[in-house]
Amino acid sequence: MFTALFNFQALLMVILLTICTCTYVRAVAPGLIDSNKDGFRGLFFRSARIGERLSPYVALACITMGITQMLS
Repeated sequence: MFTALFNFQALLMVILLTICTCTYVRAVAPGLIDSNKDGFRGLFFRSARIGERLSPYVALACITMGITQMLS
């Protein structure tokens, strides 16, 4: 995880996976994400909101990241 801080592509992948995971968890079990809106766990709530509101852009970013991973 800490090596992702020094590699920009890995950092983007961690951020995208966090957004996608939090959005999925909020869709399946909203009580897990919605109950934690403050503090460190609030990052997961904010990630879920980003995934919901910007889902076409997040999907496009995930597809782009997948293609770059396959080509590299």
